[in-house]
Amino acid sequence: MTYQDALDYLTSLGRFGIKLGLERTQALLHTLGDPHQLFQGVLVAGTNGKGSSCAMVASVLQSAGYRVGLMPKPHLISYTERIQVDQRPIAEFDFAALLTELQPIINKVAAELGPPTEFEILTSAALFYFARAGIDLLVCEVGLGGRLDSTNVLDLGVSVITNIALDHTQYLGSTLEAIAAEKAGILKPDSVAITGAQPPALGVIEAKARDLKIPLLRLGHEIEVNAVDKAWAGVQATITTPAGTYRDLRIPLLGLHQADNAALAVAAIDALRSRGWDISDGALRDGLARTRWPGRLEVIDRNPIVLVDGAHNPAGLERSLDAVQKLAKGRPLVIVFGAMSDKDLPSMLALVRSVGAPVIFSRIGWHRAAAPADLAAQFHGESEIAESSAEALSRARERAGRDGIVFVCGSLYLVGEAITETRARVARGSRAAAS
Repeated sequence: MTYQDALDYLTSLGRFGIKLGLERTQALLHTLGDPHQLFQGVLVAGTNGKGSSCAMVASVLQSAGYRVGLMPKPHLISYTERIQVDQRPIAEFDFAALLTELQPIINKVAAELGPPTEFEILTSAALFYFARAGIDLLVCEVGLGGRLDSTNVLDLGVSVITNIALDHTQYLGSTLEAIAAEKAGILKPDSVAITGAQPPALGVIEAKARDLKIPLLRLGHEIEVNAVDKAWAGVQATITTPAGTYRDLRIPLLGLHQADNAALAVAAIDALRSRGWDISDGALRDGLARTRWPGRLEVIDRNPIVLVDGAHNPAGLERSLDAVQKLAKGRPLVIVFGAMSDKDLPSMLALVRSVGAPVIFSRIGWHRAAAPADLAAQFHGESEIAESSAEALSRARERAGRDGIVFVCGSLYLVGEAITETRARVARGSRAAAS
């Protein structure tokens, strides 16, 4: 298969939707020689902050000299982002070759257990690829929930649950306790558990850890963090875990909430140290300071500043909007918003409305996306509609002016489109300047 063939093949599996359960993933991996059993590292679940915590852990491990596999979800622009070694996505040629090699195995499993989903195939393909690549450690972001997510075939030794909020309620349950029970499914015997969850969800995770007789480190209890918001420079944090206190750590990701994610990442590094991995304090400090995590309060353009964030549930959006208002400090602010139709749109729109900034609702080129007109109708406030992200960004830049801020939010799919459009715009400008 070519890369485009591989994409078309994967996308065709989207028609089978989300099928929770580990049976098909286990069957795929068993046929491939059980590569998932080779790895140690960190498995990260939670409602928000999973990707940021994964990026920080991976960056620290690389600074310590290890070869690191990283499995973030979802991708912003390319499927290749989901399979990374030392934070470099797999090449398109290698991705196509990998899917070509796996196709007979996928067909065999499909005949026996029904068609695997695209996420089950991506998980299996990534783990098979990492086994061949000879990684030292694996950092994996859980997809949906935990207990029945395809990534839960992994037993990496360290499990992190960042926090619990209402999201994907049609699959995970309508209460924080029910969602916590699904996330707590990633905890394994003879491992170390770490969480930023708060009551009432915390009690569910504590009970699971007690049942497994494993240590649980809790943010606000065994893990403490004191942080200072350094605005556009990120966050400076002092983090205390049972292993010690790390003072004045620099985290370049924007928003004070990243201090909590950093605290969980530091605790995960300490847990790996307790399991025999050599990671110096210098590597910890350097790795955090070098962390990059695209699409999360990321500046992608200037004059005006274009800031993007993929928060796609009320809890995440509230944090990012709060951070943006602090960064803006009175500058003109224009919001470009788009979201999937299955999200808690009334709550998200109420948060956007509370900012009091001009809003442009953008169409997103994804089948689950809410139509801009539908968002505007539910908004109950002044807004505009754009039929593409390029149109929305163009209008937003004009309204914000060179000294203003354009904030793109509500969906990682919209953020991916904004990044692609901005790169193309910059490239056009460079070509024009060169001519």
